Amino acid sequence: MASPQLLPLRDLQACCAPITRDVIGETNAASLAHTLKALADPARLRLLSMIAAHEDGEACVCDLTEPLGLSQPTVSHHLRVLTEAGFLTRSKRGTWAYYRIAPGALDAVTSFFSAV
Repeated sequence: MASPQLLPLRDLQACCAPITRDVIGETNAASLAHTLKALADPARLRLLSMIAAHEDGEACVCDLTEPLGLSQPTVSHHLRVLTEAGFLTRSKRGTWAYYRIAPGALDAVTSFFSAV
């Protein structure tokens, strides 16, 4: 079975009414489930929280490894998954990568589950 085509988070509100208002289509459900799997990991949830709480809402991978208690390659993997899912943006400075919460990324997910 082919992997579903991911629906970019920025397009979630444009195509999908809140789950409590309309029935979600099969394609959008598969895409959304794939995207939400990026959040369904304790380390990734902690990374999002750590980045959001970091000074200026931006953190270097070098700042996240020790507090998370995971190796740098493992942290980089989790950050890549979150970036590919649209939850983080990445900028390269020298040899280090810096991450921020993507504008509106979490709003798009929460609004999909809104009851209003």
